[in-house]
Amino acid sequence: MKILLSNDDGYQAPGIVALHAALAPVAEVQVIAPEHNNSAKSNALTLNAPLYVHEAPNGFRYVNGTPADCVHIALTGLLGDRPDLVISGINNGANMGDDTVYSGTVGAAMEGYLFGIPALAVSQVDKGWAELDAAAQTVRAFVERMQHQQLVGTAPWLLNMNIPNLPLSALRPLKLCRLGRRHAAQSAIRQQNPRGETMYWIGAAGAARDAGEGTDFHATALGHVALTPLQVDMTDHQHLGYWAQTVARLAAATEMP
Repeated sequence: MKILLSNDDGYQAPGIVALHAALAPVAEVQVIAPEHNNSAKSNALTLNAPLYVHEAPNGFRYVNGTPADCVHIALTGLLGDRPDLVISGINNGANMGDDTVYSGTVGAAMEGYLFGIPALAVSQVDKGWAELDAAAQTVRAFVERMQHQQLVGTAPWLLNMNIPNLPLSALRPLKLCRLGRRHAAQSAIRQQNPRGETMYWIGAAGAARDAGEGTDFHATALGHVALTPLQVDMTDHQHLGYWAQTVARLAAATEMP
């Protein structure tokens, strides 16, 4: 099994180091990750600047770009062989609900999925890396089970996993969930720099708004490992009929004398 491992926290982050250590005994793992933290970069690609690849003493390769850049160039010229699986993580903090829209962790996994490769984004619920080894072992066990079921290296899928910061013995079983929703982000923080110029910091993410049963928020709060299947198609299929009628009315209005 060949695995491409990336993240958005950077190639030196404890999460990717722990995940590589857990997966290396069961797979051929190559790490291609950002040089620096690229949280909240979503699917961004660098189109107007060159990208450089360097190799760290531990064999990890790092790129002066985004998480999606790393996976994109890996799959379009850097790797000699096509991986069977792309894994992004382990992220320092949750990627649940609306977080997935902004997440660089999810963006890296999605880039693999767009190239037709099964992909998994993995995050710990709380920041700080507590019980990181338990999270890494959870991912390894999941990957081994997926491989046993012949779901690795076959048809592409995109999964988002969030793991509570708990010891392995305390983690509750995998639970399939839908994404919850958050309240709007907190207000931007306004400050002045030493030159007297106004600067702004993006505010913290909002609290959970839809955290009811069946959501990733609810599952992880109960100690479960939350697993959510994602898709790239953003079409609002539920309201296509409504918009068809609306567009028809708009077209009729433009034809009136």
